[in-house]
Amino acid sequence: MLRVQQQMVFSFKCSFFLSLLILSITFSQVLGNKAFTGTYGVNYGRIADNLPSPESVVTLLKAAKIKNTKIYDFDPKVLSAFKGSGIGIIIGLPNEFLKDISVAEDRAMNWIKENVQPFLPGTKIVGITIGNEILGGGDIELWEALLPAAKNVYSALNRLGLTHQIEVSSPHSEAVFANSFPPSSCTFRDDILPYMKPLLQFFSQIGTPFYINAYPFLAYKNDPQHIDVNYALFKKNPGIYDAKTKLHYDNMFDAQIDASYAALEKVGFEKMEVIVSETGWASRGDDNEAGANSKNAMTYNKNMRKRLLKKKGTPYRPKMLVRAYIFALFNENLKPGPTSERNFGLFNHDGSIAYDIGFTGLVSSSATSSLISFKGIGSSFVMVSTSCTAILLLLLAL
Repeated sequence: MLRVQQQMVFSFKCSFFLSLLILSITFSQVLGNKAFTGTYGVNYGRIADNLPSPESVVTLLKAAKIKNTKIYDFDPKVLSAFKGSGIGIIIGLPNEFLKDISVAEDRAMNWIKENVQPFLPGTKIVGITIGNEILGGGDIELWEALLPAAKNVYSALNRLGLTHQIEVSSPHSEAVFANSFPPSSCTFRDDILPYMKPLLQFFSQIGTPFYINAYPFLAYKNDPQHIDVNYALFKKNPGIYDAKTKLHYDNMFDAQIDASYAALEKVGFEKMEVIVSETGWASRGDDNEAGANSKNAMTYNKNMRKRLLKKKGTPYRPKMLVRAYIFALFNENLKPGPTSERNFGLFNHDGSIAYDIGFTGLVSSSATSSLISFKGIGSSFVMVSTSCTAILLLLLAL
């Protein structure tokens, strides 16, 4: 009898530890393939000469509990600052690199070995964007270079055993669409399809979502006479009705995402996920930039945050979680173009909040001493955790 009990205990222990092992492997697979934690991320643009240090930015993101960020290049200072932070970061292969990288896989390999691999695994690099808003832009040679560059980068990552943790993608602007209203009518432009379809085929094979830069602000700014600003800002409004799908939309953001799903479906990629790589609202603008003010920016970003935290889908894809990167973390004083381009930031250049949507800034004023003081407190605060709590949160997230 005693031997039977011992065998049962041993069997239970083996089963228990085997279950833990399988669970651990499953967790590592899920985490390794997950380029986006939760639903909320922020673009960390840096076309400015007055921003906080990357180390302070890490403190800011931790304090705001933002776990996902994107940059538009591969600055080693930024990548070093993010080491050990646990924040997922997508880096960018800028447009000017595409033609060179598209020539041969070895060029992609050299770039990765020099600019990506040295920061792993300490810095949580979860993705590489190949260019930004290439298709629909004015350089046809870049259109032609996009897919070969993406394939070369992916192939090099694969040879290095990194494709399980680093996603290869490419964000698009709304310029890739011929029309997008109502959402069900959306299609890709005819001139773009010969480049878009092979790109989508490749991304479908490697499990990459469709990344779209969706801006209700730009739509409203371009046609304020016919677009209800409340519809663009997630405020109470009559909304629109899509007769084909018999779906009602009470905000433009969801409609823009479902337009992307409709366009993808028409070319055979109905199962591809859509992720919003940029969205935001300008807090200042020129006289001809309708709606660009701090009140609207606060309303849009506050309502956007609430919408994303609900972790729900869209009318057309109710079971597909909506994920989005807000543009942007800071106002960028050196960006060219209209005034709005320099005023999309959730935070000012000194780390203080541009307007209140529930975040706390690095400082209440521009005093450097306050910044340094907060940095230490923020870093310590974020580090107060236990492995048990982390596992519990992970289980809840799954």
